[in-house]
Amino acid sequence: MGLRVLNRERLLRQVPGGGPLLDAYEAALAAVHPSRLLPRLVRPLGGGCLELADGGRLCGSGVYVAGFGKAARSMAEAVHELLGDAVEAGVVIAPRGMGGRVGPIEVLEGDHPVPGGATLRSSLRLLEFLQEVPRDALLLVLVSGGGSALFEVPAPGLELEDIAEATGLLMAAGADIYELNAVRKHLSAVKGGQLLRHTRARPVLGLYMSDVPGDRLDTIASGPTVPDPTTYMDAYDALNSHGLWGRVPERVRERILAGLRGEAPETPKPGDPVFQGTANALSGRNRDALMAAAKKLQAAGYHPLVLTDTLRGEAREAAKAVASILESMAQGPLAEKGYTALVAGGETTVTVEGRGRGGRSQELCLSLALGLNRLRLVERYAALCAGTDGVDGNSPAAGAVVDQDTIPRARELGLDPRRFLEENDSYSFFQRLGQWLNTGGYTGVNVNDIIVAVIEK
Repeated sequence: MGLRVLNRERLLRQVPGGGPLLDAYEAALAAVHPSRLLPRLVRPLGGGCLELADGGRLCGSGVYVAGFGKAARSMAEAVHELLGDAVEAGVVIAPRGMGGRVGPIEVLEGDHPVPGGATLRSSLRLLEFLQEVPRDALLLVLVSGGGSALFEVPAPGLELEDIAEATGLLMAAGADIYELNAVRKHLSAVKGGQLLRHTRARPVLGLYMSDVPGDRLDTIASGPTVPDPTTYMDAYDALNSHGLWGRVPERVRERILAGLRGEAPETPKPGDPVFQGTANALSGRNRDALMAAAKKLQAAGYHPLVLTDTLRGEAREAAKAVASILESMAQGPLAEKGYTALVAGGETTVTVEGRGRGGRSQELCLSLALGLNRLRLVERYAALCAGTDGVDGNSPAAGAVVDQDTIPRARELGLDPRRFLEENDSYSFFQRLGQWLNTGGYTGVNVNDIIVAVIEK
């Protein structure tokens, strides 16, 4: 894990104006790293007690740790550094390649983005641990994006393969995170507040790093310690609206239909007794990363516009909106106000129709470069599109960096940018140009995607 761009020198050879973008991206990652944020949320008081940022206090006979997500290991490291010997034991589930120990905390490995055998084995071990935590202990639950795939135990009557297939179909169809999680929660025995049914420990403190627009705790990793506002009808609507109802496994349909008939239990809703003694807090969000990026750009002499932290929709379509803002910054109303940089974040989607490699950030950057090249209203610009987690889609890239020369240079090399876009093959495009962003894999941070662009006059 790292918070640095490893191929910085090569990127700067291809995109000479990209230095401020890379600096801003690294500043964004550093600002939301758990080692920086968790000490602001909780303070050890000794004797198994913690003081919360809002002035509240939680105490137990000892501190135990559970967790899952792309930032699980870095969150566990931050907790261990902060609390030291107060941590009695713990089990967290991280992506492959991150296993081991952090003091008394076991770090297990799971599968992402689709749950598989490693996820199930690690999840059953985590449930075993949860059931062993003493009743009067303080349980910290560390939750970050990716946890929906890394922590999963199917509801009765379902197999993990059923959930994996339904999840894969929804992702390929371009379903958003809210639709995905409405389905996941109702096929699971641990999501949507149901983790609390597997432990007698109280109090419980859920610490959430947000990777969803709007920072809704019930949506981050499917809200394992949070009341679930969604229903079986929401799950049915999500599948039906994408034309998937007849394509998901029969056991998935049977489970949802049983829920609609009242024959399968709903996820716990607000007011359910299972939430007594439970508190939840947001430990990191996209907005914090964007503000750090904007501050870095301002220090470099730019006048940044922080546009939004809730960018949604199809990646290639969202790129058109970003392009129009950059055009206005170059020679429109935003130019008159002196804006020379743009910062935005959120989570777009990609409807997969090709067989290439890439992800939503690289696809957005490719579409952005095509759009700006078509009208040529922006003479000189540079833009970075990347996931804060360090991995974009099914590629090893975190994202990509483009400028006004990207499309002309690609065509000089005999590359057809539109063909790569149509094939959802943005990684291959940027890999051949040397413009993909390499963080060496997972960063230990996961607060959604970030876009940074600058206009050079």
